[in-house]
Amino acid sequence: MNTHLESEILLELQKITRLLSLIATKGESQKQQITLLDSVGFPPKEIAELLGTTANTVMVLLVGIRKTSKKNKK
Repeated sequence: MNTHLESEILLELQKITRLLSLIATKGESQKQQITLLDSVGFPPKEIAELLGTTANTVMVLLVGIRKTSKKNKK
């Protein structure tokens, strides 16, 4: 495959992934959306882009979610 075609395919796959992620989390609270997207491996920067917020907001929420999760496991 040529490099240009591979790049185009990769861009289209990324668009599809973003769209499916938004559909899968539609109607959920921002916190739930972030939790779901994080659980399937999206980095904070990508989550922020998908949800129209900042990476800092995502990271702060994730820290809070993880702290709560640790407390609940004890």
